[in-house]
Amino acid sequence: MTDLNGPLFPLSFVCPDISSKLGPDYVLRPLQLSDYKAGVLEVLKDLTTVGDISEERFTEQFEYMRARQGEYFVIIIEKIATGNVVGVGTLLVERKFIHECGLVGHIEDIAVAKSEQGKKLGIKIIGALDFIGKKIGCYKNILDCSPHNEQFYVKCGYSNAGFEMVRLILVFK
Repeated sequence: MTDLNGPLFPLSFVCPDISSKLGPDYVLRPLQLSDYKAGVLEVLKDLTTVGDISEERFTEQFEYMRARQGEYFVIIIEKIATGNVVGVGTLLVERKFIHECGLVGHIEDIAVAKSEQGKKLGIKIIGALDFIGKKIGCYKNILDCSPHNEQFYVKCGYSNAGFEMVRLILVFK
């Protein structure tokens, strides 16, 4: 039986400095199974197409990620007053042969609920993911973004290092 309150990754990867800067209204923590009901997918819908994901499918995906400790880090910002997820971001760790079998962190799926935007939660999510990347030993964290989001990521300490190329294999509705 899966522990519904068990986190995706150990709490030791949650940045204490950023947690304290969130103030008393929010908590920074790893994704947990109960976040399905706390609205994590609704927050992601503010970013992109999510689709119709059942709780069973969410659980399967969560367990797949949790079984791969050190690879998947999905961080959540929860609004304490409501218990709802209001921010989310992912760090996916890639193992390389280059740079002495180094690790690269890929930052993905940064989303903040529309009702919470403008409160610098996105910057805190990026900082929390950077903390995880450093703690796990990544030699760099990288991300792709649309041109209209570039200045946000510059504020987070990132710089433009090239172009993203894509070939869509599967097109979502």
